[in-house]
Amino acid sequence: MSQQQQAPAPPYRPYRQVRAATPHSRAVSCVRFSPCGRLLATASLDGTVALLSPSSLAAIATLRGHADGVSDISWSTDSFYLCSASDDRTLRIWDVRPVLAGLNPGSGGGGGGGAQPADPNADRCIRVLKGHTNFVFSANFNPQTNSTVASGGFDCTVRIWDVKSGRCVRAIDAHSEPVTSVHFIRDGSIIVSGSHDGTCKIWDAGTGSCLKTVIDEKKPAVSFSMFSPNGKFILVAALDDTLKLCNFASGKFLKMYSGHVNRKYCLQSAFSVTNGKYIVSGSEDNCVYIWDLQGKNILQKLEGHTDTVISVSCHPTENKIASGGLDNDRTVRLWLQDG
Repeated sequence: MSQQQQAPAPPYRPYRQVRAATPHSRAVSCVRFSPCGRLLATASLDGTVALLSPSSLAAIATLRGHADGVSDISWSTDSFYLCSASDDRTLRIWDVRPVLAGLNPGSGGGGGGGAQPADPNADRCIRVLKGHTNFVFSANFNPQTNSTVASGGFDCTVRIWDVKSGRCVRAIDAHSEPVTSVHFIRDGSIIVSGSHDGTCKIWDAGTGSCLKTVIDEKKPAVSFSMFSPNGKFILVAALDDTLKLCNFASGKFLKMYSGHVNRKYCLQSAFSVTNGKYIVSGSEDNCVYIWDLQGKNILQKLEGHTDTVISVSCHPTENKIASGGLDNDRTVRLWLQDG
C-alpha cells in the first residue's frame, strides 16, 4: 500500500547567496542558465549580453551589437545558440559554440583537454532578425529546433522567424497592446503569449492561428507567461502582485502565488524542479521569492538586491538560482541550496 503513495516532498533546504557580480553598466534585464548548465547568460539595458561562469560569475565573453537595451534572451536546447531581443527593434542570433569549446571540460588536474579560451570580445552574431516596428520585448527558441524563434514586441505582434534565412515567416497581430512574453510548449507545437491588454493567448506555431484565449481580462496587464516544463500548465504573472498556475487544457486556474510585489515591471519567473517543485520570482521589494508549487506557501524570501529583481533562472541540474537587478542594483547574484 505504501508503495502506491507518493513519497513526501523532501524537507525544504534554504538557499543562501554565494556570489554577486556586476557584468553590466546598466540594469540587468534577464538572466538565463544554458540548458547544458555550463554558462549563465545575462542581458542588460546597456545593450550587451554577457556570458558568465555559472559557478564564479566570472565574465567569459561579452556579446555586442545591439544599438539599444536588451530585454530578453533565449537559449537553443543544445546550448549552441543564443537569441536576444532588443529595443533597437531587432533580434540577434549568436553562435556560442566557440565559447563552449573554450571552457575547461573538466576541473582539476591534467591538461584540461587543451581547449583554448575563446576570444571574449569576438563578434559571435550570425543573424540579425528585422521586422518588428517597435521594441522587441520577448524571444524564445523552439525547443525542438535551432531554426525557429518566436518573438513578441511593443508593435503588438507575435512573430515567428526562420533563423537560417533570417526571414519572418509569420507576423501575427496578436494583441491590442504590447506583447510582454512568448513561450513555446516543450514539443514546439504551440506558443503562449501575454500582453499589457490583459489577455493570455495560445497560438498554433505552424499556422499562426489563435487556438485559445486563456485569460480575457482588460486589467490587470499580463506581464509574463510560460509553459511548465511538462507542458500541462501555464504560469501567468499579472501586475496585481499575483502569479497563477493555469491548467492549459481546461483553462482553469489551479493555484495562486502571492506575497511578492509586482505592479510595474514585467518580472520573469521560473519553475525549479531539481529538488522539490518550486515557483521562483523576483519582486519589486528587491527580493527573490520561492513558493512551494503544490502548497502555494512562501518557502523563502532571498534578500540582498538593492533594486527590483527583474529576472530569475534556475540551473537545469543543480539547486542553484541566478537573479538580476534593475539600475540601482545592477548585480547578478547566485543563490545555492545548502547540501
